Amino acid sequence: MTEPAGIKGAPHPYPGKLIIVEGIDGSGKSTQSLLLLKWLESKGYKVFFTEWNSSDLVKDTTKRGKKTKSLTPTTFSLLHATDFASRLYHQILPPLKAGMLVLADRYMYTAFARDVVRGVSRDWVRKLYSFAIKPDMAFYYRVPIEVAISRLLRGTRGQFKYYEAGMDMNLSPDITESFRLFQSQILAEYDKIVGEFGLLTMDATLDIEAQQEQMRTLVQDALRGYKPKRGTYGRRTLFWRRFDVPKSE
Repeated sequence: MTEPAGIKGAPHPYPGKLIIVEGIDGSGKSTQSLLLLKWLESKGYKVFFTEWNSSDLVKDTTKRGKKTKSLTPTTFSLLHATDFASRLYHQILPPLKAGMLVLADRYMYTAFARDVVRGVSRDWVRKLYSFAIKPDMAFYYRVPIEVAISRLLRGTRGQFKYYEAGMDMNLSPDITESFRLFQSQILAEYDKIVGEFGLLTMDATLDIEAQQEQMRTLVQDALRGYKPKRGTYGRRTLFWRRFDVPKSE
């Protein structure tokens, strides 16, 4: 298997394109990702969609660890890195090699922000993900913490999850305040990542339609001249039959 280029190295050698979307919980990035997915498909592109923490390899282990609240920062980091490696080699690289577009809701930058805030070494976590390929486009939906809190509390859940709120860090006994403190630190870490890796910062306070219009314009410009092609790795139609968009949970 050909090793992918490093995350800060040259662009990946595959004929497909990798587009990733980042942001804290409540930023609206998932909504924008799914809208972009539907739009790309309506334009005739073959797109494979992938989400953070979705590999069957470690999904059950992660769920058990969260349920028992037994995950340490390092364990959490290693589980997510294992999940990412599995998805990269089994879900992301095959369609890229087949000339498809791959749209990822979260990429390794999520780990760079969350793991560091939880106390993991910044240099260590970057080395841990050094096998990752550099995305062709990386969007970051930035949102003020109070806006994120309001969106999540008025949503279908109505409450925060234990690890989402950083309750394992003992920042506050109040889950909403813990979320505010934890996610604010993640926002600060994302600001460093944006400059280091050149993420495209999007204003997540705009209405949904305005955000999507901006995103589509940028993607359309980036894909100008791009045409799906088979490449040297296998028949494109085979991969198109093999990979389906997973149902949103």
